[in-house]
Amino acid sequence: MEKRLVLAIALSLLVLLTWSALIPKPQVIDNKGITATNSQLQAVPRGTSSFSQLPELTQSTPDIVKETVKFTQDGREIIFNPAKADILEVVFKDKLGHSLALKQGFRSDGNLLFKQQSITKDSITFIYEDKDKRIIKKFTIPNNSYVIGLEIQVQNLSATPLLLKPQLVLGRLDVSAKNPQSRYQDIFLGGKEKTMHLAAGKDFTSQDVKFIGLRDQYFCAIVEPADIAASAYVKKINPQESEVGLFENEVNLKLDNQIGHSYRIYLGPQDLKILNSIKPEWSAIIYFGTFDIIAQVLLQLLGFFYSLVHNWGWAIIILSITVYLLLFPLSIKQMRSMKEMQALQPKIEALRKELKDNPQRLNKEIMELYKEHKVNPLGGCLPLLLQMPIFFALYQALIRSTPLRGAQFLWIKDLSSPDKLFVLKNSIPLLGNQVNILPILMAIGMFVQQKISMVKATGEAAQQQKMMSIIMPIMFGVIFYQMPSGLVLYWFVNSALMLGYQFRINAQK
Repeated sequence: MEKRLVLAIALSLLVLLTWSALIPKPQVIDNKGITATNSQLQAVPRGTSSFSQLPELTQSTPDIVKETVKFTQDGREIIFNPAKADILEVVFKDKLGHSLALKQGFRSDGNLLFKQQSITKDSITFIYEDKDKRIIKKFTIPNNSYVIGLEIQVQNLSATPLLLKPQLVLGRLDVSAKNPQSRYQDIFLGGKEKTMHLAAGKDFTSQDVKFIGLRDQYFCAIVEPADIAASAYVKKINPQESEVGLFENEVNLKLDNQIGHSYRIYLGPQDLKILNSIKPEWSAIIYFGTFDIIAQVLLQLLGFFYSLVHNWGWAIIILSITVYLLLFPLSIKQMRSMKEMQALQPKIEALRKELKDNPQRLNKEIMELYKEHKVNPLGGCLPLLLQMPIFFALYQALIRSTPLRGAQFLWIKDLSSPDKLFVLKNSIPLLGNQVNILPILMAIGMFVQQKISMVKATGEAAQQQKMMSIIMPIMFGVIFYQMPSGLVLYWFVNSALMLGYQFRINAQK
């Protein structure tokens, strides 16, 4: 394989991963798979409206939370702000622990002060009352279920009709750069004709919405009104926060009349199996970007392999072996091409000495030599190029995979994070203070493979090869160092299989 192409791929990999880590790209995805950036949404499509066509957001003063109510169950703890009858955060009590911050989750009346009316083992109720109206908000929260219910009842106590402009806040997202979860956050809208994923930092509205959701790296919140026409909005409240919520049709409530609104809510992991069992449409919130289809297939394969071996580490190894076998015919071609290149190297070196002052003719003669011996110098790069979409898809799948959180394998405590054998007191430049073994082993294996597959050369070409055999493993080692250990395990196994077969090819006479 041409060293310059490998270097180009490595640099492209580094740039793409850095871009993905620092600047998540907002996207809109419809049911036909069409995508568009938010900058393309200025011309509002049919079924959406500009903000001027919807009721204004309820203006609320900054919250000063004086007290909280912790609703504790087996698998989670929901923290309420009783004064606003909303949810501040949901803490999931799995082996690693995770907090889904909503800040103003399911707030309906931002300027009113509620009181806690009652609490049971599976419900909590809040009430507000003045001379004009009475509002009762009841959250029904079954234990061991990610689905909860919300009922809001409003009664007119005044002597005149009461004009209601119902609004429900799903949550507020911290989109500041200092929030490590901001790169994973996006918003999910389920319309009658299409579903959409939107960036949290952009204003957007849409009418005729069936449900909306927001998510971070692992968990999500989804709300669906029960038989209510609703419009969804995303609004940048300030440079650090965006609000996501629903508007409903205005209601003119007569004297002594009351009206009720019901909502179905999901607060739980981004787990395809769980979401499909509740409502298949909600599973569209699980989205992995450009290579979403590949990522979904890989997760299905991983789940199947896990059902066979009951260990995610072994499942990843089997997946790596499977991909290797699928690409094996191309890998053989690559290695044989490299071996043929080695055989031609003496002739190429002779041409370089003969035509050192005529580079154009030299390149032409070398290409003629390749053609005569039916050698394609770039043909061996195809397996690596085909691996790239799989690599990026698996990367996105693993960093968001709830089942792999805390999954152990050998010394690895969490396959969704770097393997971190131990932690140093002082940090190492570019690597930090963690000692991750898998990237180091992978870099060593890559160095050995480069050495044994190196074509024979002399002079400047030999120096370049020697330099590349050192630079490339180091570069890939640095790129992979902070990646999920499950992803590094996948690449390490694939590289080890390639190295083993390279030894076999070299042993053949």
